[in-house]
Amino acid sequence: MATTNDLKNGTVLNIDGQLWSVVEFQHVKPGKGPAFVRTKLKGVTNGKVVAKTFNAGVKVETANVDRRDMQYLFMDGTGYVFMDTSDYEQITVPEDIVGESKNFLLEGSEVIVALHDGLPLYIDLPASVVVEITYTEPGLQGDRSTGGTKPATIETGYQIQVPLFLEAGTKVKVDTRSGDYLGRVND
Repeated sequence: MATTNDLKNGTVLNIDGQLWSVVEFQHVKPGKGPAFVRTKLKGVTNGKVVAKTFNAGVKVETANVDRRDMQYLFMDGTGYVFMDTSDYEQITVPEDIVGESKNFLLEGSEVIVALHDGLPLYIDLPASVVVEITYTEPGLQGDRSTGGTKPATIETGYQIQVPLFLEAGTKVKVDTRSGDYLGRVND
């Protein structure tokens, strides 16, 4: 249990048996009336975002979420297999929990897996990853680094937009939140 004064971004609350992550919070002290806390909560399992207001100092139930550093090993028929880097324990995370993160998940990559009572809730990727372009149309004479973009398939099978001058086999840095091309990586 915690009070609304202890809330911060990333805190997971247990409200009516559902887990909600605090995305935003604001302590409000109006000139007239009691103080309150305005929050924006995101459902951990369904991703739904709601606004909720709490009176200041009210007790809220926090959920025990264990965030562990894990390494992605492989995908089997039931989901994605991750290994805890501290004790080498392996867990399988279902595909619906991995979600869009699978577009940037490479074997051997380090991620954070959030667990509640041993059940995986979500995975956090690093802000950016380095991937190799496996297919893109060849560049033409006159293509420059400024200007247009073209589609390129990266090694996970996901398609991103890259500048016209890039070719297959090039390593690029990609933002995992938006899928945007961030730059070329020289070996």
